[in-house]
Amino acid sequence: MRTHLSRELPALGAGAAVVVCGWAQRRRDHGGILFVDLRDRGGLVQVVFDPARPEVFARAEELRSEYVLEVSGILRRRPAGTENSALPTGAFEIDATGLVVLNTADALPFPLDEPDIGEAVRLKYRYLDLRRAAMRDNFHLRHRLIRAARRYLEDHDFLEIETPMLTRSTPEGARDYLVPSRTHPGHFFALPQSPQLFKQILMVAGFERYYQVTRCFRDEDLRADRQPEFTQLDIETSFLDEQAILDLMEGLVKAVFRETIGVDIPTPLPRLTFDEAQHRFGSDKPDLRNPLQFVEISDLVREVEFKVFAAAAQDPKARVVAMRVPGGADLSRKALDDYAAFVAGYGAKGLAYIKVNDPLAENGLQSPILKFLGGAVVREILMRTKAQAGDLLFFGADSARVVNEAMGALRLRVGSDRGLVAGGWQLLWVVDFPLLEYDEEHKRFQAMHHPFTAPRSDDLSHLLTDPGRVRARAYDLVLNGTEVGGGSIRIHESRLQEQVFGVLGIDAATAREKFGFLLDALRFGAPPHGGLAFGVDRLCALLAGAESIRDVIAFPKTQKATCPLTEAPSTVSAQQLADLALLSTAPRA
Repeated sequence: MRTHLSRELPALGAGAAVVVCGWAQRRRDHGGILFVDLRDRGGLVQVVFDPARPEVFARAEELRSEYVLEVSGILRRRPAGTENSALPTGAFEIDATGLVVLNTADALPFPLDEPDIGEAVRLKYRYLDLRRAAMRDNFHLRHRLIRAARRYLEDHDFLEIETPMLTRSTPEGARDYLVPSRTHPGHFFALPQSPQLFKQILMVAGFERYYQVTRCFRDEDLRADRQPEFTQLDIETSFLDEQAILDLMEGLVKAVFRETIGVDIPTPLPRLTFDEAQHRFGSDKPDLRNPLQFVEISDLVREVEFKVFAAAAQDPKARVVAMRVPGGADLSRKALDDYAAFVAGYGAKGLAYIKVNDPLAENGLQSPILKFLGGAVVREILMRTKAQAGDLLFFGADSARVVNEAMGALRLRVGSDRGLVAGGWQLLWVVDFPLLEYDEEHKRFQAMHHPFTAPRSDDLSHLLTDPGRVRARAYDLVLNGTEVGGGSIRIHESRLQEQVFGVLGIDAATAREKFGFLLDALRFGAPPHGGLAFGVDRLCALLAGAESIRDVIAFPKTQKATCPLTEAPSTVSAQQLADLALLSTAPRA
């Protein structure tokens, strides 16, 4: 129906006869001449309706926002001084010689150029929300991201293979979405939380390099970066160790950034061990654009009178840290109280501080805890933290978990509040995670990533005697403080896999019931293998500058896991339930 998209028009030059199709984004009457901004998937172009063509002009007078149009005309340059440099087509306009209204539109529930539209309304009328330029740009970016990843992987001999959407329920951390089987009453499929087991089996099958852009499903509580259904770029390889996999994936990341947003990411990417990341930042996904970090002072405060510090310093499961805030001595008492209330939400019992007004003056420090520390200890703390005049020191003293969570959150909050976070992109790998973490509530170990992650060979001697010491051959990719990918080298020997199941409290019968097909596969010549998965939605949201992954998913759910557009989830008929053997008796016809 059209000859060109709007973005193609400038290359034609003035005088070209064109036909364009799209939506009337805006209509303006300037002294009897009508101007309509016509929008298509290529952008915007200005159309001029001249009263010298009365039939066409009369039809144009009836146009309203979002009418669907077919416009024929002659491309011409805009008069000098009326060009719009913000538009790729801003030097041209179409002198309309014909107009067909392909469809009308009711008054919209919200103006498309309004930036602050409530999310409930946006999701209810998602098809209108997706017409907006910002949303269109997000999905063009998402397309470029996936296209760049596919090109890179195919250039490196990866094969795209699909794995099942209907599979069996296996314990992978989150709750499964279950699908009742009509043909096997009382039995259920599960929607996959990830293709983990199938991609490992593909390695056993000898494909060696697999990838898939796949949907995953987890029935869990939602937040801005979680959805019940989400997209992964899933990758698995054989006969590559961690170094080779990370090198290969850095090339993928470099290609994605270059082809998606035109940014050249320097490689190799920095790497931090899990322990170092926790020690310096209180997080396994630190934002390195933020210069604030922790300084351990437990050894300095073991014998001080301040019992909060001394008790934590003497507890092997606790820590005492200081965090220097450059220029922070100007913080008001109210601001300090607000920060104390903030860390209380993470379990901290208080927030000690020292204002370093002048480290050399006799009364140059200000804090209620100074008298309990002693001058020598304070001088050591100032030296170790490299505190300068005008700085502020915050302190955390509690269990390592509370300190890491509370001070880690405070680090992010203060860095943002004080404008300390640099712009740009900061990627890093976090490696050497613990294989297991202890669940205090259930008094047992659980897998930090998943139960198929291989332990480091130099830690295997601790697996049965001291499981908490065992490190995993696992790695996460962090972008600006957000985990965007993660993976590991997998266990490829059935005996070791059974041992890990045992440490996790999964007995032989349960392991056979839940994972028998994987254990069998590992017995038939499974190669060493490993891989990772990128969170496409998270990565895309970060590159687009979106506040939520919902802005880069065409039809997302709300934080209550509902779809305002289709009103899902919904009830179903009694007959449907009976067909699935979910009712004891079938309803009468």
